[in-house]
Amino acid sequence: MARHAQSRAPRTRLSRRSKAVSGLALSTLVGTALWAWPASGDDHNSGTDAKSTMSTTASGPDTPRTPVSAPKSAPNAAPNAPAGRPIPGLSEAARKRIPADSRQVLVVTGKDMDSFQSRVVLYTREEGSDDWEPGPTWSAHNAARGWTDDHRYGDLRSPIGVYPLTDAGGLLAPPAGTKLPYDRNGSFVADGTGVEGEPLAGAFDYVIAINYNREPGTSPLDQQRPWGAAKGGGVWLHVDHDGPTQGCISLKPKVMRELLRTLDPDLHPVIVMGPADY
Repeated sequence: MARHAQSRAPRTRLSRRSKAVSGLALSTLVGTALWAWPASGDDHNSGTDAKSTMSTTASGPDTPRTPVSAPKSAPNAAPNAPAGRPIPGLSEAARKRIPADSRQVLVVTGKDMDSFQSRVVLYTREEGSDDWEPGPTWSAHNAARGWTDDHRYGDLRSPIGVYPLTDAGGLLAPPAGTKLPYDRNGSFVADGTGVEGEPLAGAFDYVIAINYNREPGTSPLDQQRPWGAAKGGGVWLHVDHDGPTQGCISLKPKVMRELLRTLDPDLHPVIVMGPADY
């Protein structure tokens, strides 16, 4: 299978290495069948076809400058935000795409359209209140080439948008108190190294699927792509490996464990992700 290719270099270094990155990305994508591991989020590396190893114990269910949330036909796009004290740093259009029944919103804000560095804040609101309260701020990585509102398979950009968070999984057992349906599965494996040589081992110890071009209520390993393979898929929150991703959002292991204990399907959590002022 293809490797989960990443980079930890600053932008200037990444620019000097653009030919190497592009070559590796091309060889990775050409060598990987779309049906096996649609890896626009990351090349979710495994020596085994995930379809044949799906756990039966899961608990349930180039860059345009004007961002949009998701294709209009997207079945998992999220409409109609509540009023009240709004989440800061979001455009009115993004706020309106937060579902009215959501009480947990994970906001991922990139430095700019082409940056692979992000900050993450989980906002919550009490039942009956429209006032959003922020939690801690965490550092994160997004895709090596930044963001796009027209994500395509292998473009090395993270998809801008508002997407539900309904399913989780990982190589390790779920942290005590995990509320999202969790598929513990040996196919959550990231072998080899990233573009700059950082080890990828452990990157998929914990995973939360971002409902970009996927079927909600399935394992993050599920291969269904409702918008077609060309739009990519396999976009996850996962454990950081000290380098940018191919489309996913990566956070430190402690943060991933905290999110798994905190995100609650009864509170309809969503992720709002994009560059600053999206």
